[in-house]
Amino acid sequence: MNETQAAVFGKALGDVTRQRILRFCCCQSKSVGEIAEQAQVTQPTASHHLAILEEAGLVNREQHGKMVYYQVNQSAVVNCCGELLVKIAPNQKKAHKLCDCC
Repeated sequence: MNETQAAVFGKALGDVTRQRILRFCCCQSKSVGEIAEQAQVTQPTASHHLAILEEAGLVNREQHGKMVYYQVNQSAVVNCCGELLVKIAPNQKKAHKLCDCC
């Protein structure tokens, strides 16, 4: 992970709304409408946050007709967190999973 990737990753995780979105769509795909409702934001706001998460590679996007679904890209989150941990605290072990639900 280079410095630019680390900054994009940090920006994506540095927002409380994006953190709520990641927790909500951790273990299964959710529609933008479901994500907006759960995060208590409008659909355009949810879409904005999802675009940032997608740019960072932290969510996968799947389109079925007009419906768009998002799910956390757990391997990317774990890899990014692990790489940051190694750079910041090289004597610590890498994280192994994002959440306890899967």
